[in-house]
Amino acid sequence: MGDHYFSAEPGAVSKPGTVDLVLRDLHLRLETDRGMFSPDRIDAGTRILLDSVPAPPEHGNLLDLGCGYGPIALTLASRAPEATVYGVDVNLRALELARRNARSAGLDNVRFVTADEIPAETTFAAIWSNPPIRIGKQALHELLLAWLPRLEPGGLAHLVVQKHLGSDSLQRWLTASGLPATRLASRSSYRILEVQARV
Repeated sequence: MGDHYFSAEPGAVSKPGTVDLVLRDLHLRLETDRGMFSPDRIDAGTRILLDSVPAPPEHGNLLDLGCGYGPIALTLASRAPEATVYGVDVNLRALELARRNARSAGLDNVRFVTADEIPAETTFAAIWSNPPIRIGKQALHELLLAWLPRLEPGGLAHLVVQKHLGSDSLQRWLTASGLPATRLASRSSYRILEVQARV
């Protein structure tokens, strides 16, 4: 795949920066760097996700799949202070910045880790994700099938996907895979998909 934001150790020369995450209930300044997803601004899809989804469960384990430097996971941690939030990514540079961003924000209920650091038996009350569509369809499907079945009964996942990057076909595939998916919202070519736990 070459050197992308979904590489474990991106080769891009470091160029630290900051971005502001400004939501109705939260304002954080986050450290960023090259070699990770959307280092110059909060991605539009991420912002739409955070503005559109219902409040997360107040308790239990919550997951941000493909967390990058942490805007989704930190929002979960802020909105659900009694929950335990996991931010998962392969990008070690992004994970280190996410940990620093959590410390700066004073959020101690969030853990930024690689996938193998989460016990296999851990389940989740909710999953939020701006999934890494550009890893390719097969890899994306494998990623989603590894994590979405870990939703607890009654749990919901919310995914943001651009229409022109396959949101409608992904919705159909999820439903056909036993993970019923509906379109919760649509804005600026982005779709918010709500995925139910397998019965």
